[in-house]
Amino acid sequence: MEARDILKRPVITERSSELMAEKKYTFEVDVRANKTQVKDAVQEIFGVTVEKVNIMNYKGKFKRVGKFGGYTNKRRKAIVKLTADSKEIEIFDI
Repeated sequence: MEARDILKRPVITERSSELMAEKKYTFEVDVRANKTQVKDAVQEIFGVTVEKVNIMNYKGKFKRVGKFGGYTNKRRKAIVKLTADSKEIEIFDI
């Protein structure tokens, strides 16, 4: 898998914005990617040094539209912690 295929998008929430002060960044990643692949992808794309990666899996929720029912897509989220001497990731172009 290519590095750009592993990282889908950054997750921007109030909680993830607070974690950015601690050099922790949240990304939605491919459901088949493991911690090592996520670490290598972040280091390659952003040019930073990664200390630790935590990954969470989310099951799809059951949703109904009229008499039809189905599940939403399952997701995988990764929280990437950078080393203290690493530069920060600029998610927003301010």
